[in-house]
Amino acid sequence: MNIQELSINAIKVIGIDAINKAKSGHPGMVLGSAPIAYTLYTQIMNASLKNKQWINRDRFVLASGHASMLLYSTLHLAGYNLSMEDIKAFRQVNSLTPGHPEVHHTDGVDCSSGPLGQGIAHGVGMAMAEAFLGAKYNKEDAELINHYTYVLCGDGDMQEGVTQEAISLAGRLNLKKLIVVYDNNDITLDGPLAMSNTEDTKKRFEACGWNVLKINGSSVDEIKKAINKAKKASKPTLIIAKTVIGVGSVNENTSKVHGAPLGEDDANQLKEKLGWHYEKFTVPQEVYDHFKDTFVKRGNKAYNKWVKVTKEYQAKYPSLWNEFNKAVNNDYSDVVYPEYAVGTTEATRVSSGKVINAIQSYIPTLFGGSADVAGSVNTKIQGETVFDVNNYSGRNVNYGIREFGMSCAQTGMLLHGGMRPYIGIFFVFADYLKASVRTAALMGVPQINIFTHDSLAVGEDGPTHEPIEQFACFRTIPNTVTFRPAGAIETTHAWRYALENQNGPVNIVLSRQNMTAASSVSYEEFVKGAYIVKKENNHVDKTLIATGSEVNLAVDIANILEQRGYDVRVVSMTSTNLFDKLSKEEQDAIIGTSRDNVYAYELGTTDLWYKYAAHPFGINTFGYSGKFNEILDYIGFTAKKLAEQIK
Repeated sequence: MNIQELSINAIKVIGIDAINKAKSGHPGMVLGSAPIAYTLYTQIMNASLKNKQWINRDRFVLASGHASMLLYSTLHLAGYNLSMEDIKAFRQVNSLTPGHPEVHHTDGVDCSSGPLGQGIAHGVGMAMAEAFLGAKYNKEDAELINHYTYVLCGDGDMQEGVTQEAISLAGRLNLKKLIVVYDNNDITLDGPLAMSNTEDTKKRFEACGWNVLKINGSSVDEIKKAINKAKKASKPTLIIAKTVIGVGSVNENTSKVHGAPLGEDDANQLKEKLGWHYEKFTVPQEVYDHFKDTFVKRGNKAYNKWVKVTKEYQAKYPSLWNEFNKAVNNDYSDVVYPEYAVGTTEATRVSSGKVINAIQSYIPTLFGGSADVAGSVNTKIQGETVFDVNNYSGRNVNYGIREFGMSCAQTGMLLHGGMRPYIGIFFVFADYLKASVRTAALMGVPQINIFTHDSLAVGEDGPTHEPIEQFACFRTIPNTVTFRPAGAIETTHAWRYALENQNGPVNIVLSRQNMTAASSVSYEEFVKGAYIVKKENNHVDKTLIATGSEVNLAVDIANILEQRGYDVRVVSMTSTNLFDKLSKEEQDAIIGTSRDNVYAYELGTTDLWYKYAAHPFGINTFGYSGKFNEILDYIGFTAKKLAEQIK
């Protein structure tokens, strides 16, 4: 057995033994795709153990995250901080080898994966980042960014809708450094692929502007030749690698081997076929040496060369190097934010657009776009060009009507590093990308999501365009912060928080209609999640909590109530997520009275507000089509009518 066969078999055997030990896992793709993983790591990819977060390393995304043991086995052999004891702890609580790969948790993992299809879209974002940063900072005599993004996916990934959005975008943008290897084994969990899908994948990708190659996925030579050919292509490349799921097991080429351990008897017969005669979780030293002589040596050589280039770059282009370095390190310390006076009246979507254009000169890698509604959500950076095939240095991107793919691409850019992307969409259609925000939150990726047209103020467009339950949905995603600013001052603070935050998505929910900035709140008070807009005279009889445009409404209600003898406090709840992090004492100091005397106002569903107020006012049905003020009058959401209800 030569070293190539021995190494591929090591990937397979480590995988099936770990899955058997856990009594849980997906061995089929581990066995079928081992030659692909082996080829990528030993023959193709550049990554360095000297600096594992090296910005110019090749990226690898295992889109089919259920095949995690394929990646863990390979990372272990490649020398990452993943011991054989970690391998043995596969799928156990707090282990470094969870059921699906998790970035920032397991050494060497570039992207969390699990929800099928998203991995391909994340790869598209990584390739966009490589193209943008290369166009912006590379010089003929010194290239800082020049690498490839590799994605390994399966039949399930190909069927997800987000995949179509992603491949269409990648083809339109001609992302030639994106190479997707498709483990085509024609099996899904329920049975043969043909039960549910008989499309011509090759023609589909070609129609989207991709280069497509077909190979035997068990042949290292064919895999290597195809990848090298893909590197020379002028388009993104799909390599359709025909494989056999669970090859060598008694249930090979069936769905039985997709998502269940082989068991000891099958594992033993497979090892016999492979000529593997080592103890469990034992790998011969020559395999480790082989990975050191290939993957490790090649990666360190590439990294050392890059370090030399950076020194030359720094000497020749000190200003650009400083700019690049700040971008890679997420340094926004010198950003100057616009200032607004109390009484400023405008829609917060307009305020947001002004903030973007005020700060963009301080952040040269600020990069934004929307799902074909840039003029409405105000995401365009004025005076900047469009990111496109012939202009990868543009900072505005036309994502097209691809909400889910757009959001995943933003995640991919953030995982890549060096960029500060943001995206915009009408809030009601945020449902289309919610799954991506959840995945980004799990990864701790700091997406910036601009959601506009935040209430029934959409008016004539009617209930299909009027968000109701979306507030509750996005506020309840763990590790996210959702703001609904009440005016221009709060909008600026929300943007500052979003930029400085590095720990998860920030959603900024903005209005179509005008509102007035009611208080000169400081940034420090704003980020507590709630602050007092209007203070009572002596003793708090009632506290009115509101968000966004309803803060102005709450002030009007308070003025009416005070004329009737009530002493009223008004609180702007900037973010329930941040408010919930305060101590009870801090929360009580802001609210100022018992829950029974608290009233909450927001044009959305009321369920979550019972946490803070005994009397929430909102809307628990879908909206209406008509003029906004007439809708508010119809549902009783006016200051006069709401004050009467309190009385």
